[in-house]
Amino acid sequence: MTAQSKKIQSKKAKLNKARLSISSESLIRRCDPSTLQFTTTDDLPALHNVIGQPRALRALDLGIDVTGIGYNIFVLGIPDSGRTTLTRNYLLQKAQSGKTPDDWCYVNNFENPHQPNALSLSAGKGASFRDDMKGLIALCTQNIPRAFESEEYSKEHERLRFKLNEEMEKELHQFEAYAAKFNFMVVKTPYGFLLVPTAEGKPLSSSDFEKLSDENKEKLVKIQESLSERLDEMIERLHSLERTTSHDLHELDRRTSLFVIRPLIDELRTKYTPDESVIHYLDQVQDDLANNGSRFRIKDQSAQNFPQMTDWLSRYEVNLLVNNAGQKGAPVIIENQPTYQSLLGTIEHEIFMGISHSDFTHIRPGALHRANGGYIILPARAVMLGPYVWEGLKRVLRDKEIRIVELGNQIGLLSTASLEPEPIPLNVKVIMVGTPLMYYMLRAYDEDFAKLFKVCAEFSREMTRDSESEQDYALFVRSVVLENKLLPFDRTAVARVIEHGSRMVENQDKLSTQFGIISDLVCESDYWARKEKQTIVNAAAVQRAIDERTFRSNLLHEKIKEMILQKQLLVSVSGMVVGQINALSISSLGDYTFGRPNRVTATTCAGKAGVVDIERQSNLGGSLHTKGVLIINGYLGQRYGQDVQISLSASLTFEQSYDEIEGDSASAAELIALLSAVSEIPIDQGIAITGSVNQYGQIQAIGGVNEKIEGFFDICNQEGLNGKQGVIIPRANQKNLMLREDVCSAVKSGKFHLWGVESIAEAVELLTGVAMTERNPDGSFPKDSFDYAVVSRLSTYDRIVNPAQRSQVRRKPDKAVPG
Repeated sequence: MTAQSKKIQSKKAKLNKARLSISSESLIRRCDPSTLQFTTTDDLPALHNVIGQPRALRALDLGIDVTGIGYNIFVLGIPDSGRTTLTRNYLLQKAQSGKTPDDWCYVNNFENPHQPNALSLSAGKGASFRDDMKGLIALCTQNIPRAFESEEYSKEHERLRFKLNEEMEKELHQFEAYAAKFNFMVVKTPYGFLLVPTAEGKPLSSSDFEKLSDENKEKLVKIQESLSERLDEMIERLHSLERTTSHDLHELDRRTSLFVIRPLIDELRTKYTPDESVIHYLDQVQDDLANNGSRFRIKDQSAQNFPQMTDWLSRYEVNLLVNNAGQKGAPVIIENQPTYQSLLGTIEHEIFMGISHSDFTHIRPGALHRANGGYIILPARAVMLGPYVWEGLKRVLRDKEIRIVELGNQIGLLSTASLEPEPIPLNVKVIMVGTPLMYYMLRAYDEDFAKLFKVCAEFSREMTRDSESEQDYALFVRSVVLENKLLPFDRTAVARVIEHGSRMVENQDKLSTQFGIISDLVCESDYWARKEKQTIVNAAAVQRAIDERTFRSNLLHEKIKEMILQKQLLVSVSGMVVGQINALSISSLGDYTFGRPNRVTATTCAGKAGVVDIERQSNLGGSLHTKGVLIINGYLGQRYGQDVQISLSASLTFEQSYDEIEGDSASAAELIALLSAVSEIPIDQGIAITGSVNQYGQIQAIGGVNEKIEGFFDICNQEGLNGKQGVIIPRANQKNLMLREDVCSAVKSGKFHLWGVESIAEAVELLTGVAMTERNPDGSFPKDSFDYAVVSRLSTYDRIVNPAQRSQVRRKPDKAVPG
């Protein structure tokens, strides 16, 4: 240290630390259990409303109530914010007053079996219709064979057969008599009728035919040709008689079948009269049964023909796709693992002897079918990752109908004939749940997204803390207790949960809405209460759950503290050192975040390199950290560059750091270390600092303030508290303090201290005991000030670098900017 610096050091005025000190009452906002209007959570009513999310709730109301095209909802929020659970609970309440949607069935299309028809029936009637059709076919299978075995049917059937035989014989006899006139006879063969010449009533043999003269032969051939034409005409009349009789027999079978079928169908028509589509289908069933009545005449239904009969009867089955018989109100479906098939439905196939077969009975519903007429919740990430899920979802939302298309055919992998079921009209509200990043990426890069998801319901990670929200927290604890059958919580336990909720968001005036984490804390508190044989969960059990959760995750943190204790990581918590300061950083490992001190050092010399960031030069510094170092350059210029030409080469580094350094929360510490190195005024190692700085020396708020304070406190505590140690934080972060009980106790007893500052000048005075002051009227700094030491050293550097020039004061007093 130079003589000038020692002189300044000796003239230090007593520092008024009380002005910047933060009282122990400000270190945590406690929840007074007496303000909670219950003894245990058993005294509280059930939770019915969504809490802490008024913005998201209004968005959900809009998306659900507006019936326009594309008013589906994207719920965005961070994980564990309760976005899915709260949305589901809201929809369940909303759905209770909704209309129960219709049942949906697929039935055979008798005209085109490859295009099954969809039927809509009132809720609960789908299962009834399916059972009625089974009963109808069972009665047909039993009664139609009896009708065909009746005496009346047999007589009529025999009459038609006898009439046919009689008319055919008459036609044949008439032709035989006609042919006999020309000495020809008609012979029946397996291949039809033949005309054979005769002699004296007997067929003419080949040898006799050869003996005839050519003239007689030619005459017989001509007669045979003439008779053949007549024979063909007779055969056509026989075929016409057969066709007529076949038609008459078919009509007989149809009338006989209708005699059995019509009363059964009429009974179903009466039952399902309002449903026109069902009536139309029943008409088709009646016609098809009547036309195929003869199929029921099976002599041996127990033999090999019975399976064929059963397969044929499947054409009359009803494939109940969606059954809302037990549904009250609109359905709410959560599809956590959506695939193309599970969302849009699929068509199954049977393989028999290497041949694939499918029909309408193999159509299976998707989640959209079950949610039709209600609401469906989908995780956005799973929708995007599933092959063709997002494209399929967009298609049905655009078309407003669910069309089941086999994926293989859609992407061109298969070209086989497949079913094309009739599309089902879609009336559903789709709610996708995802992160803000997912939402904004889809909004930016998918042209259809904004048209199909017009409502954004954003879940906040925090809510205002007041008496009403604290009561809501208690209601939430009550709901978790009921849902998981836990021990009741007394109000001290609920108060501790509320305090932890503020700690999670680092804000005394806010509460966390990450209800998934709060729910886990409630369950773990119950566990530790039961371990202690308690019947009611108290604050001690909640604190035990918090401590145990920390213990499960803080192995690395403990190792770092051990290395500091063993001097493997160098951190000093006492003494005065030039150019060395304790900065504070945080590290996150999964769900655990901890703070720790880092030694920051600065060295200076005369030169023109400026401030060199060693972290940046070694590719260990992030962009935000580099920005902080560049701001330090700006501060030096605006504070001291108006007086002297800054001819400085300095280096800054985080000692013993082997990972990337990111963020600007150590920029205040780096600036003070640099100023200490320039002025050669030492820094108190018992005081750590966190905060970012701007170019005018104002200290700005940072994150992780609680973990940083506790991290330095732990090191000081294991080294031994001396009553002089503490942490400097930005004054703006005071409302973020929700510190551990041991830290609060140490501050209250004066063993540890916290100071809040707004400027770099206040921090320098706390760390060095030397004040940064305003300029004198002539623009110079007082000789006993910190700034005078800095300017003196910079002037020395300037004379070394530029020996031919003398530094001149160029700054005007009226433009001075205080530190």
